[in-house]
Amino acid sequence: MDRSTLRKDVPPDQAPAPSAGRAPSARLRGRTSWLRLPRPTGPLRAALLAALICVTVLCAADAMARGYPFGPRTRSVNDLGNQYVPFHAHLWDLLHGRADGGLLVNWQSGFGAGFLPDLGTYLTSPFALLVAVFPRDGIDLAVYVITLLKIACAGAAMAWLLPRLRPGRWWAAALLGASYALCGWTVASASYNLMWLDGLIALPLLCLVGEGALHGRRPLLGVVVVAAAWIANFYTAYMATLAAGLVLLLRLSLSGLPRRRILAALGRAGATVALGMGLAAPVVSVVYFGTTHASPGRFTQFTPVATEDLLARLLPTTYSFGSPALYVGTTALLPALALPFHRAAPRRIRLGWPLLVLCTLLSMQWAPTQLFWHALTPPQGSSYREAFVLCALLVIAAWHTLSYGPPDRRALGAAGALYALIVAVASRSDLVRSFAWPVLLVAAAGALGGLALLGRGDGGRPVGGGRRVTPAVLAVALLLATQLGEATATAAVATRMRFGHMDDYAPWGERQQRQSEAIARADGWPRYRTDPGREQTVGNDPLLVGGQGAQYYSSHTSDVLFRTLTALGGGWTSGGRSLQSLDNAVTDVIFSVGARVHSPPDPHQNWFPQDGSGVTVSRQDVPPLVTLRPAGTPTPAFGRSPYRNQELLLGARVYTVPRLTVRTGAGKAPGRSRDDRPGLRLDALGRAAEGTPTITAACPAGSEVYLWAPHFAGTARLTGAAGAAPTGRFRADHPVTKIAAMQRLGTVPASGRLRIELSPNRPSTVPDRAVGCLDTARLRAATERLEATGATEVTVDDGTIHAELPAGSTGTAVVAAPRIAGWRCAAGDADAVPAEAYHGLIAVPLDGSATSVTCTFHPPGLRLGTAVGGVSLTAVVLLGALAAVRRRRGCDREF
Repeated sequence: MDRSTLRKDVPPDQAPAPSAGRAPSARLRGRTSWLRLPRPTGPLRAALLAALICVTVLCAADAMARGYPFGPRTRSVNDLGNQYVPFHAHLWDLLHGRADGGLLVNWQSGFGAGFLPDLGTYLTSPFALLVAVFPRDGIDLAVYVITLLKIACAGAAMAWLLPRLRPGRWWAAALLGASYALCGWTVASASYNLMWLDGLIALPLLCLVGEGALHGRRPLLGVVVVAAAWIANFYTAYMATLAAGLVLLLRLSLSGLPRRRILAALGRAGATVALGMGLAAPVVSVVYFGTTHASPGRFTQFTPVATEDLLARLLPTTYSFGSPALYVGTTALLPALALPFHRAAPRRIRLGWPLLVLCTLLSMQWAPTQLFWHALTPPQGSSYREAFVLCALLVIAAWHTLSYGPPDRRALGAAGALYALIVAVASRSDLVRSFAWPVLLVAAAGALGGLALLGRGDGGRPVGGGRRVTPAVLAVALLLATQLGEATATAAVATRMRFGHMDDYAPWGERQQRQSEAIARADGWPRYRTDPGREQTVGNDPLLVGGQGAQYYSSHTSDVLFRTLTALGGGWTSGGRSLQSLDNAVTDVIFSVGARVHSPPDPHQNWFPQDGSGVTVSRQDVPPLVTLRPAGTPTPAFGRSPYRNQELLLGARVYTVPRLTVRTGAGKAPGRSRDDRPGLRLDALGRAAEGTPTITAACPAGSEVYLWAPHFAGTARLTGAAGAAPTGRFRADHPVTKIAAMQRLGTVPASGRLRIELSPNRPSTVPDRAVGCLDTARLRAATERLEATGATEVTVDDGTIHAELPAGSTGTAVVAAPRIAGWRCAAGDADAVPAEAYHGLIAVPLDGSATSVTCTFHPPGLRLGTAVGGVSLTAVVLLGALAAVRRRRGCDREF
């Protein structure tokens, strides 16, 4: 027996298998080692094969689904196109010195947003740095390659972990490692939420940290791994840490070690996690405080899915957004189901791992534990983001089955019966579609056949000749082919199904290139902002194509920005997390938008007819970023009318807000809305003979007409206008997750009577006082006044904005940026104090003695996180030095 099996601190189920033969002598190795490279070890071979399987399956699935980069279909669905690709594009700009802003402030989005929370949420994975080696217009390919690498690394990490839990065949570790990385959670959810994939990698690595704590090995490396996992993506790292803790607790309970050693191992594990999290504190604390200041978003109450839907997601080629994607492949599921009946495994193993899998599954269906899995924060979107944990436990259970030898006929028959029961119950679910049955039946036959052949080919005799080798080789080939085919089909179905359930966005192309070039030509930052335009391509156009505007989509979109832009007539989606550009002359003056790009609606969306126009740029005289409001100016709170709210921020009366006459298509007065959308109710247009709803009003001739209808969906057109009138496109829904922005419709005709034709495409409302008529002469006068009294020079450098003011300036200096938490300002040489707010913008009181204003941004939570990180780093260094001293003394004693 190997000597390590006699050590008291090694659990019996970890004892290495006896050596199959005598190793070559050192003399022979010395003669031949220079002739060839050393053969990779079993774990390394398993990791490499698992990674190869992952990349092969994903590329084949995308080719089958005709998805990017192998086909015409974009893969940028939902938040991948709206958030993650633009943020990686911004990282590219940062790494190449082309971004407006730095690590502290992103001056391109939301009129100035804190960047560290976004960095810690989306971009602190080490894989994200790979964008730097791709061209800027190849950002979609960069994100795709990063996704492939992450999934491949997750498979390799699991393949490396499994033999550490218990010795076994390297090819089995490779297949199961790939099963974990290609689980349903990966292909259905995480493949387009690529920052979650860091948690997929972290889980097996954290389990390895637990193994190190169990055996008292490599404590400093464990601290580094924990820190790296929490820095890469703290959200899924939290779930992975819980999972690794459960695995360690089970391992300890099954080990038979004395209580003292168990407590020592738990202490080492706890200290490792605490120190690792402490090292990650500068990132985690900033992200945490960023969420506390974010807009509320829209969260739904958790409702557990039906049992048939839950079991259906264990099967191949099933898909839905709201149920847990638990698929791990039939080649992994069947061995996991066979474990309770595998007589070669000890009873405690047969009971412990299935019990942990079952308890984890039940915890996903109970609201309190489900909330705990999500760090006590209800998720906005998918409710089962922890599903990869259960997939990992299923794979580990399958490994324990195979590590004790192939399951015999009794165990395989019981597993087949359980699988048939799962299929029978799941067949009542709508998620098992007709195309799933051929894949399911072929995969079941292949997995059962492979496992049966494996049992015939593993009779305990040496593999090197004789009749036993052929069944074993055929078994491995059959299991591999089954996994490749089943996983490819499942991933391809998930890709295709997403197109019918989610918004999708075109990859970088001619439209984005033209927008980027137009913005580059018009850019004048920081003298004025250049807004990429109202007709957006994605939710973060300023990050993707350049410029500086209101548009911003992030989990950390500030509440103050959300409320300010909503009060001014802005639109948003995603419950207020995705703010849109506001194409309005008054707000352009307020926020110093001197150039604005105008693009036709994105043809990829096909929401409205195209007008055939190209990308153009309009310019407007605007004051600088820092302006003055006179002393004693009243500052009442925002009201219900966005027109009056704009005037409050501007400091001048520029709108006429007339009384309206609203009529339905039948010429009748509409009724009042009965839900949470205030205003007059309009039904969606049906038959053409019904007529068109209209709004009529009287305004000064020559003024510009704006329509504010946040809960209107459809188009609006001003009839009889002087010159070409644009068609206003409004996008709102109910329940309210998106509202439409105020839009310009044209110029009031000489008669002073205006008529707006509405074409609602769903039930909508029109609020009272929805129309505002802008006096452009008054706006020019207000602009000139702000220019005359505003800053003479403004400089912006990452988290600092400095403005030179005319001598003797009094009143309030207003910075055209949202007053988010973290801003501190000083007038002249005075000490910096927390900035004041002027209707949501940064404000600094002036007494006439200061000729400059300086504001600096201090990310909330950074100081606390740095302090905690410093303490943790000091502790790690001291512990490392203490361990080195102990080793040195031990060596001296032996000498």
